[in-house]
Amino acid sequence: MSEIMENEIKNLKKMVSEISTKVEENLNNSIAALNDSNLDLANQVLSSDIEIDSIEIHIEEQCHKILALYQPVAIDLRYIIAVLKINNDLERIGDLACNISKVVVLISENSKISLPDEISKMASIVSKMLNDSLDALFNKNVETAIAVQKMDDKVDSINHDMHNLIQAKISNDSKDPVSLMKLLSVSRYLERIADHCTNISEDVEYFIDGQITRHHLNQKDN
Repeated sequence: MSEIMENEIKNLKKMVSEISTKVEENLNNSIAALNDSNLDLANQVLSSDIEIDSIEIHIEEQCHKILALYQPVAIDLRYIIAVLKINNDLERIGDLACNISKVVVLISENSKISLPDEISKMASIVSKMLNDSLDALFNKNVETAIAVQKMDDKVDSINHDMHNLIQAKISNDSKDPVSLMKLLSVSRYLERIADHCTNISEDVEYFIDGQITRHHLNQKDN
């Protein structure tokens, strides 16, 4: 690797670290805002999303610059390809954290509604999935990446339970069906964040081992 390309990749890694920190902070803040009905924290998430969008653009531009000018190969090439995908997933997680924060604002304006245990469980798992998928990226840890993928089924299961719970509550003449439906949206947002975390972990596997595991294409049917 040339010294110039090495420096460009170092700069890229700094940007990836920056967007990762900000996205993880926003996700955790949106969850805290939901748990505590904290409008200030929800609005903080909403106002900081523009910074995430800006970093995402700079990362994409840096990746394209490295590909065009230095033609990286082997693990360097895999890293750039993985970062292009991970960058998009992180930006989408940031957007979904904003969606959760918007629900906090809407619910707090209309009512005080108790948070189902299912939402809290999902939020805890999803927060760990993001933390672990990023840890796998920065520490090149395939085992951690694989563990993240295994958590996704649990999130899907809880999301399904939430649908049944909300439908039952609405059927029982709930006084606030709008807020209940908003909570169902939060469940869906968390489920989608889990999917993005799974994508990140699969791209980490590709970056480290060169294995494309998305959609389990490399696995035989039992």
